[in-house]
Amino acid sequence: MSKPSVLIVEDDPDIVELLQYTLEREGYPVLVATNGDKGLSEARRRQPGLVLLDLMMPGLSGLEVCRALKSDPGTRDIPVVMITAKSEESDVVLGLECGADDYVPKPFGPRELVARIRAVLRRGEIARPTQTRIETDGVVLDRERYEVEAGGTLLELTRSEFRLMWTLARHPGRVYAREELVERLTDGEVVILDRNIDVHVSSIRRKLGDLGDLIGTVRGVGYKWNQRASA
Repeated sequence: MSKPSVLIVEDDPDIVELLQYTLEREGYPVLVATNGDKGLSEARRRQPGLVLLDLMMPGLSGLEVCRALKSDPGTRDIPVVMITAKSEESDVVLGLECGADDYVPKPFGPRELVARIRAVLRRGEIARPTQTRIETDGVVLDRERYEVEAGGTLLELTRSEFRLMWTLARHPGRVYAREELVERLTDGEVVILDRNIDVHVSSIRRKLGDLGDLIGTVRGVGYKWNQRASA
């Protein structure tokens, strides 16, 4: 089984090099962002399995990045391990209170860091089992069967249409840019045009019929799932 990717958000190139070498040697795909703003953007766009986040960075700090990630429904389930040169108890408390899953002070041993990452990922799997079914707004999506039922009718969707619909329905209200949806549909393995997303959305809306307005357009950005108010 392939290991989840780890996003390193760190401004010190020497530490980045050490972390990347250590993690890749253990089989973890690695993404790198050299400041907080880029880290937040990459986490939202790439949805890594875990974020390894430096506390002290110029611009957007690690604490601010962590708060932003944990307050966003689209990223709040991504585990965050904070690393910092500071080891005072107050900094540990701040990191954990903003939502970090663990905290490793510098200097750290590579083996210790990998062990912490493994432990956090294991806890995450127990606390957040893989979701295989979504029921919302009269629509049922089953990821094991790649089936969608809307208003009691089984829809005939392509694999790409299902994955697009699943992505939107999983986080109602969150806006996904077209390029994000392209990446979710292809896993970065196939190059398709952003405009293809519009074609898929039109097809899904047509198949949903009266429920087609569940997929909302955000002009100039992308699409979202319009969760209907309860009756």
